[in-house]
Amino acid sequence: RGSSIPSKTVILTTLNSAWAGPGSILDLFLESFRAGNGTQQLMDNLVIVSLDHKAHQRCREIHRHCYAMATPGVNFTGDAFFMTEEYLLMMWRRIDFLASVLRHGFDFVFTDADILWFRNPFPHFHDDADFQIACDTYLGSASDRHNIPNGGFVYARSNHRTLHFYKYWYNSKDRFPGKHDQDVFNEIKFDPFLDGLRMRFLDTAYFGGFCQPVKDLNVAITMHANCCVGLQTKVHDLRNVLDDWKRFAKFPMEERSGVSFDWRSPRVRCR
Repeated sequence: RGSSIPSKTVILTTLNSAWAGPGSILDLFLESFRAGNGTQQLMDNLVIVSLDHKAHQRCREIHRHCYAMATPGVNFTGDAFFMTEEYLLMMWRRIDFLASVLRHGFDFVFTDADILWFRNPFPHFHDDADFQIACDTYLGSASDRHNIPNGGFVYARSNHRTLHFYKYWYNSKDRFPGKHDQDVFNEIKFDPFLDGLRMRFLDTAYFGGFCQPVKDLNVAITMHANCCVGLQTKVHDLRNVLDDWKRFAKFPMEERSGVSFDWRSPRVRCR
């Protein structure tokens, strides 16, 4: 167990072979942990959940903790384009898997693999929350359920409230056919059933993405390639972001606060 992470907590990401190949999303994701501030030791708690055999083989070549999550009769090997049938199956399989992690008594941080980690997020999470979720658009208050969430980055603590919530979330897919997990979450987040769930939304000033980038590299924790469609486009822009971070990180700590340093803009077609 890493020394800077709460006990019985795992960091999870899921990916298929399209994202796992050499030079693709997985390599950038792991490189960000090695290049971040205080993130290297978090890799001891990182479990890569592979959705197909090729992704699992690739994981075993480059990382210690790999878990094969097969779905009989479904082929997740290709780049699952947004809102296709394969994409929806993948997203709901993920929610079901995360619910099982909670049932086994583990807290988790779920992170999409197209998120770069620059700092240890645990000191920046809300102490009073059962469930915390990143945002595409943050409106200024962590408790405002009108925030536009992004399910690609979530911190959930295992307790009876989150267990009931994940079960309710998964079962709600039948009430909203054709919608993915994030859209269904938006549909149910105001339901009275969830009133007891201590839910918080993460500020994009720290947990940013291409929709709403972190402006200050001195406080950046994560950067997500959201609002960006297509594998090659994501790889291109995440590489730029990671290179920008590495250039910033070369400045001595005492000089960083005075550095004016901006991310290179994502490709126009990301928007």
